[in-house]
Formats: sequence, C-alpha cells, structure tokens
Amino acid sequence: MNPQQSGLFDDLPYSLEEIICGVDEAGRGPLAGPVFAAAVILDRNRPIPGLRDSKKLNEARRDELAPLIREHAIAWAVAKASEEEIDRLNILQASLLAMKRAVYALETVPTLALIDGNKCPVMRIQSIAIVEGDDKIESISAASILAKTARDAALVKLHKKYPQYGFDQHKGYGTALHLERLREHGASPVHRRSFAPVREVLERDL
Repeated sequence: MNPQQSGLFDDLPYSLEEIICGVDEAGRGPLAGPVFAAAVILDRNRPIPGLRDSKKLNEARRDELAPLIREHAIAWAVAKASEEEIDRLNILQASLLAMKRAVYALETVPTLALIDGNKCPVMRIQSIAIVEGDDKIESISAASILAKTARDAALVKLHKKYPQYGFDQHKGYGTALHLERLREHGASPVHRRSFAPVREVLERDL
C-alpha cells in the first residue's frame, strides 16, 4: 500500500512532493547482539510486490525480497546500535539511535520519515510515528525486511565466534535453548547485560 495512493493517511501532513523514507528496527527483544534499523526510500515507478511486515514473512521470502528492495529502491541504509549502547541507553533509546543512524546514512536526503511504532527519534527532518506501520506502509515494510535480514546475518556470524550459544538457531532471542546455553556457559561479550536473564547469570557468576 502506497500512502500517497490510499485514503488511509489522507490526514497526515505530507504531499506527493515529499521524499519519504520508511524506517523500522529489528532486534529489540533478544538477549544478545545489536539492535538493527533500516531506512528505505522506495521508487514509485518500480513497485515490489509482496512487501509486508517482516515478522509475517518466512525467512525464505525475506531473503528473496531483501535484494529486490536494495536493487529497486531509490535509497536504502542499514545501521545498528551495539550491545554496549543498549545497556547504557536502554533498548528503546538504542533502537531510536539506530533508526536515526539509518536515516542519516541514506544517500538521498528524505524530507519525511515514517517510523514504525509510537515514538520517533529526534532528527533534523520531520517524522511521523505509525503504529503497525510495518504492515500498512510499503516503505516501512521494506525497512523491516532489510533490518531483519541484516540482523539475522549478523547473528549467524556471531554464531561462528560463539558457537556454544546457538545464535544461528534463535538469533539471540530468549528461547529455551538459548536460556539453557546461557546458564551453562555464562554470558558472552555480546549478551545484553541489562536484560534480566543475562543479569541473573552475571550475578550468579560473581
């Protein structure tokens, strides 16, 4: 759904002349690894069928769509905030920081950012938060797919460095397997120390 072509967002303060980027994050919930964000400016003349919230697509479909987005978009960028930044700032502020970094990394400067969720990062350009925007606005859907695939790839790389945790299987989320390995091996340098299950293991190992 293109916001300029639907009546759903007719009351929002933007026009056809705006250069709109969609922005979304991936990885707020996991116990390990960075939080990623992506920003995408889609080309209205090069539609990409099948865009929707990355969580509603399987891995194979996300992997099919990601290169199409990178090829057909006017501009795209992926950024992250580290585990250290998550622990220092909290996960919400780190997510907003990653979003801001993604927007500022775009080669084409947007005039408006549509942000998935109910909060916007503080930026030099106008931004609008849209709850469930990743399933309503195609540019946000595209950003969600790029952020998710980039983070999954990063966790597969972390698995090679820390194979005992099974990051390639759970991507850092607090699954039963991850919690079992966390208790067995203790926290790694890429675990988020401010998250309760990790903090409990660190306190146990003092």
